[in-house]
Amino acid sequence: MLITVLKAKIHRAKVTQTNLYYEGSITIDALLMEKAGIFPGEKVEILNLHNGARLETYAIKGRRRSGVIFLNGPAARGACVGDEIIIVAYGLVDESQVKKVKPKIVKVDGRNRIKN
Repeated sequence: MLITVLKAKIHRAKVTQTNLYYEGSITIDALLMEKAGIFPGEKVEILNLHNGARLETYAIKGRRRSGVIFLNGPAARGACVGDEIIIVAYGLVDESQVKKVKPKIVKVDGRNRIKN
């Protein structure tokens, strides 16, 4: 049986821009994506610490070391600039391998720079 487990998390990132009229997705600083192990086009879940909203979209690579966290298209309705969010990605593993999974967790400061 396959089990869905946390594989990556970017913790307490701040939304830096929203664009309702973009095709949709979340644009994330490329360095943050690489450190977390999130791939361009990968499905991610966004958890908004300010309003409790949870939404799913896909990741787009943003400019490296820019600190960008842009919510685009319908996802732009899920947060305001300055809201703190958690970005998570999951993977499927065989239940016999669940205990071996070690999620990559990236903590960021108020400017979306890596803390750990």
